[in-house]
Amino acid sequence: MERTLLLVDDEENITSSLVRLLRRDGYHILCANSGEAGLALLAKNEVGVIISDQRMPGMTGVEFLGKVKELYPDTVRVVLSGYTELNTVTDAINRGSVYKFLTKPWEDELLRANVEEAFQRYEMKMENARLARELEDANEELMNINRELELRVDEKTREVVINLEVLQVSQEILERLPVAVIGIGDDGMIAVANRDAHRLFSANGTGSLLGEVAESVIPPDILSCIKADDSHKLGEKTLYRLPDGRTAKCWWSPMGELSSSKGVVLVVAADLE
Repeated sequence: MERTLLLVDDEENITSSLVRLLRRDGYHILCANSGEAGLALLAKNEVGVIISDQRMPGMTGVEFLGKVKELYPDTVRVVLSGYTELNTVTDAINRGSVYKFLTKPWEDELLRANVEEAFQRYEMKMENARLARELEDANEELMNINRELELRVDEKTREVVINLEVLQVSQEILERLPVAVIGIGDDGMIAVANRDAHRLFSANGTGSLLGEVAESVIPPDILSCIKADDSHKLGEKTLYRLPDGRTAKCWWSPMGELSSSKGVVLVVAADLE
């Protein structure tokens, strides 16, 4: 970052001496012979530190720096003047218009050290402002992410509620079907069974088939219909006799056409007697 220094003094020999002294420190130095001229330069240049004389025609240094504080509050403002203006400048320091008061004649090394300190102060303010902006941007981005996540959560929650309602309706329809419906996984375990299936094949017609091995609860001749050979084709209804003597029609269908499920669905429709 280039360090730009503005010198404001109506005495040209003063500004020339300051330029010769401070040029060695690598500053970009601007000069003005009045407060009005100083404001004009500030409007076109980003200035970090201002050194102004107090006694100038038209506008005093304190008046000039007071305007600078309103227009460019981040600048570091210094008065370089005689002891006679000390009370006036002290009041300006207390109001925050002036950072420091340096006297004429000055000590070269002390003046250089004070200007270096002023630029460090300015750069620290700029860095803090930059970090504050980055933090504000990060917080804004985090808020946007949180809002987006909330919308996604709401959307997923609605989907879950709808799916649950669909599942409940589907389960109710399944339970009310006048046939036994049994879903058998690839591992031979019963994963789905409706009320009629429990009545037909569970112990005493009151137990649960879920988690049972299909071969242990369903008669082999009924299970044989799910073997897709010439005598038992997919979807073909086959007549069987149940242990209670009733006849039943059985047919099967593979799962996975509308979902990621694997296995078969076995349907057994027993005759009513």
